[in-house]
Amino acid sequence: MKQSKLIFAAVFFLCVPLAACDSPSTPAPEPSPQDLFFERLSLLCGKAYAGTLVSDQEADADMAGKPMIMHAASCDLNEIQIPFHIAEGKSEWDRSRTWIITRTDQGLRLKHRHRHEDGSLDDVTNYGGDTESEGTADRQEFPVDAESIASFKANGLDQSVTNVWAIEVSEPGQGDAKFAYELRRPESADGRDFRVEFDLSKSIAVPPAPWGG
Repeated sequence: MKQSKLIFAAVFFLCVPLAACDSPSTPAPEPSPQDLFFERLSLLCGKAYAGTLVSDQEADADMAGKPMIMHAASCDLNEIQIPFHIAEGKSEWDRSRTWIITRTDQGLRLKHRHRHEDGSLDDVTNYGGDTESEGTADRQEFPVDAESIASFKANGLDQSVTNVWAIEVSEPGQGDAKFAYELRRPESADGRDFRVEFDLSKSIAVPPAPWGG
């Protein structure tokens, strides 16, 4: 009788860890819209794409029809840097702008780095904003932040204190997949509406580094 109890106890304790191993694991949380958005941007890393101005305000008439390139030049788990190049002639390009998208504890942040041809920073640089909602996997909006408002006011750009930027990126594999960058202001400011779009269906040759890069 005593031997039977010992055998039962041994079998019981051997089965306990096996049962624990067979228990279902906690399911992984669903990725947020911002996770999916950032993942889509990451898929563009190292590639460049051609684009053009699609808005039609008079303020941007000098950009109309000019070739443009976006290049996902630098990527890691928390930051993606995208230089934005605008053709100024047959062999000259404005390489002054870089869009920087960063993960934060609260969401996503968009900043603009603006340099001169000699590599020095422009007086107005590092402007942008943080997301205020989850957005979607296709589109994220970035209302102007306090740092940028202070910079705009200090540099006589009071109309820019209501800026809202947006970036869009299509789901991979779509025939009409695009990347878009947008700036808008309400009518109470000046009704600004600037938008450029890039064709993601085919990558192009990688451009030179941005100024100061």
